[in-house]
Amino acid sequence: MIKIYFKIFVIIFVCTLYKEAVAQSLPVGTVGLEEYYRRKQLLGELDSSISFSVRPLFPATSFNVNNVFDPDSILNTNGYLNHSGPLRFLKGKGEFQVLPFSWQQQYNSKYPYGWNDGAMIPSRGYETMLSGGFFVKLGPLSIQLRPEFVYAQNKSFDGFYYNGRSDRELEGYYNFYNLLEVPERFGNTSYNKVNWGQSSIRLTFGPASIGLSNENIWWGPGIQNALLFTNNAAGFKHLTLNTLRPIKTPIGSFEAQIIAGRLENSGLSPLETTSQSAGNNLFIPHNPDTRYLSGFNINYQPKWVPGLFLGFTRNFVSYESDVNSFKDYFPFFFPVQKKTTGTQGDPFDRDQRLGMYARWIFQKAHAEVYFEYALNDNSYNYRDFIGSPDHSRAYVFGVTKMVPFNNRKDEFIQINGEINQLSESPDRLVRPAGGFYQHVQVSQGYTHLGQVLGAGSGSGGNLQSADVSWVRGLKKLGLNFQRYEHNADFYDFAIGDLNNQSRRWVDYAIGAQGIWDYKNFIFSGKFQGIKSLNYQWRMKDYTPGENYIPHNDVFNFHGELGVSFRF
Repeated sequence: MIKIYFKIFVIIFVCTLYKEAVAQSLPVGTVGLEEYYRRKQLLGELDSSISFSVRPLFPATSFNVNNVFDPDSILNTNGYLNHSGPLRFLKGKGEFQVLPFSWQQQYNSKYPYGWNDGAMIPSRGYETMLSGGFFVKLGPLSIQLRPEFVYAQNKSFDGFYYNGRSDRELEGYYNFYNLLEVPERFGNTSYNKVNWGQSSIRLTFGPASIGLSNENIWWGPGIQNALLFTNNAAGFKHLTLNTLRPIKTPIGSFEAQIIAGRLENSGLSPLETTSQSAGNNLFIPHNPDTRYLSGFNINYQPKWVPGLFLGFTRNFVSYESDVNSFKDYFPFFFPVQKKTTGTQGDPFDRDQRLGMYARWIFQKAHAEVYFEYALNDNSYNYRDFIGSPDHSRAYVFGVTKMVPFNNRKDEFIQINGEINQLSESPDRLVRPAGGFYQHVQVSQGYTHLGQVLGAGSGSGGNLQSADVSWVRGLKKLGLNFQRYEHNADFYDFAIGDLNNQSRRWVDYAIGAQGIWDYKNFIFSGKFQGIKSLNYQWRMKDYTPGENYIPHNDVFNFHGELGVSFRF
């Protein structure tokens, strides 16, 4: 299978031969540095034609920096080492750089909380991840080796089945989660795993790169979340053909990425308990076949509207045993409507997601506004779409503003607000669409190794967040506020009704967060207190008609600490 679509990529790649460029990436989720580059763009200090919607970024090429991890080149004079950045040889044709060594830790006191942490898993107790490696380039060939090691205590916690559930409640849980492989707990012992992490091997010419990668991908302009790809799950093996910087044309500039990859299974059931009191098994084992994922992301920056980006995304997931033809490998080249393509009932009938996004930056105002809108079920025809355009939709909307602080040019108060809505629209009352990341064609849903590839709030999860921070250079100190409604689709499907909305599980979180650089170090921390109302949709002491159920609240402490050393 790999040979077929690799040959297709090579044919496309041959058409992109330009002067070689540097393909060293800034991994998605790199603490401090990703948002620092984005802030510099809002301040007018970086190219305004970079969308920040096709990531990982490649700052050496797109921003013309010498050291991806030292954007202001201050470590040469203010670092512990006499030199920072890549070592060049063969008259500049070769490069070698030791990548930052990173140590990330997190802790949850009562139950799993948090997302967008890559290969880390949702767990209670202590968890840590170590990563490091090197980058080497020789002509157009580059190799980035950055494996990751994860360890988690993975303590037991008060989950959905804790203290028992009725057979009806268990049946409702499995009816929903048999179509989504997101286990509540990753086994019943401690967890440890080594993976390829943010590693890749590429051939690069000019603005284009082709290669094999295990890196995390982020598509879309969202900051807290995105709908199709984030770093919520571990990176997965994929072939990629992507731009490193915008390709300029007479009508504007373009960025794009095409991927073809393999998703792996966790092999775990939704709950440790899989049967009812009478012994009836509720868990339907997933197809053990690995899954094939293909997709593309393209965005356009119009020449006549500086700072505006318009993007379109589409991807498909299928079991590898169902992939046999060109249409199966690259289904996104075919029309969207089921009526036109004749795909009604085949593996690609519903298991796809397509979306659009926009980002508009205003450098004079040091601000940006962005949104992403996606569907997980393409319409049968135009009439179907016009009749219910919000069927199976999800969206992200956000705004960021930087306000000068204390009359100093290098200090700002940064404000960001973002809304993530992944639960079904009211259209579900006429025609249910199911969870945004699940479909009957692939029982694991849109997951990799037991975690959703898209928004960390998960299928049916709704998140509203606000950040207020003081920033100066790489440094950041601030407060974070979140309201997180857990899987409203599951609630509507298995628990609630229109006259009983008081059992929704909602978290309210307030936290302090900070990033501080000192010489070669970047330190980070985040401390949150989370109050969960109606935890796990419990019904202790429930009184009909009441909006609050006593004794169903749980308090959780979530803490994160990290340190990175740059070379």
